[in-house]
Amino acid sequence: MWVAFAFGSAIFAGLTSILAKCGIKKTDSNVATAIRTIVVLIFSWIMVFVVGAQGQITSVETKTWIFLIMSGLATGASWLCYFRALQLGDVNKVVPIDKSSTVLTMLLAFIFLREEISLLKFICVVLIGAGTFLMITRKEQEAPVEEKGHSWFFFALLSAVFASLTSILGKAGMENINSNLGTAIRTVVVLLMAWVVVFVTGKQSTLHQIEKKELGFICLSGIATGASWLCYYKALQDGPASVVVPIDKLSILVTILFSYLVFHEKLGRKARVGLIMIVAGTFLMLVS
Repeated sequence: MWVAFAFGSAIFAGLTSILAKCGIKKTDSNVATAIRTIVVLIFSWIMVFVVGAQGQITSVETKTWIFLIMSGLATGASWLCYFRALQLGDVNKVVPIDKSSTVLTMLLAFIFLREEISLLKFICVVLIGAGTFLMITRKEQEAPVEEKGHSWFFFALLSAVFASLTSILGKAGMENINSNLGTAIRTVVVLLMAWVVVFVTGKQSTLHQIEKKELGFICLSGIATGASWLCYYKALQDGPASVVVPIDKLSILVTILFSYLVFHEKLGRKARVGLIMIVAGTFLMLVS
């Protein structure tokens, strides 16, 4: 069953990137992140009460609290970097780099969670890593001159690093707690972090300037994120992180499909080969 939740996470995560991109054309990315986190928070706590897990909050162990808070901080950092990268670069540029966190996550799972890496899993790591590299280099070579330098690459790379830490910390923090409650607690941390960044950067004054259309897309992005999170952490609770994470990263297929339909972004031959390698490595991970 955890496999179904992992694929559900991938679908909703893919939609998140497209909806978010539509909502940050004029809106500051940090402000958008803070707003959409409110939506995710509401969504996640509704699910806590639906499954009746709210009573468990008083019995959460100190160790679990620490890991959930750390995971929330890593998530907040990843989000802030990711949506800044989306604002500065094309979706098809940012997503492959963000999804490269798969390789790092599998290595961290081996080191800290003692999850075994067989020969087949190692081959999968190579396929995913090489495929990501092909997609990244393709985008670097074809980047338009009018784009805002390479700052998007820096933010996308940081997003991948923090996303990897999120998965490992989240796995450790979900061992003795309902996944819905754990997700809701983490979201509170993300919300606080996001709004602190907004006020520190002085962007709170731009809230009244947000267009209704962009606000709608930001909220829809938050709903998609909430659904993705609930599926992801349920899968992470029941299944191995080294398999759940790669499945979740298949959201790249959904993102690329919609980026073509909505933004008319196309993949060249080299990028298509890279995408095939990433997908092949991910599916092989399921049988390894």
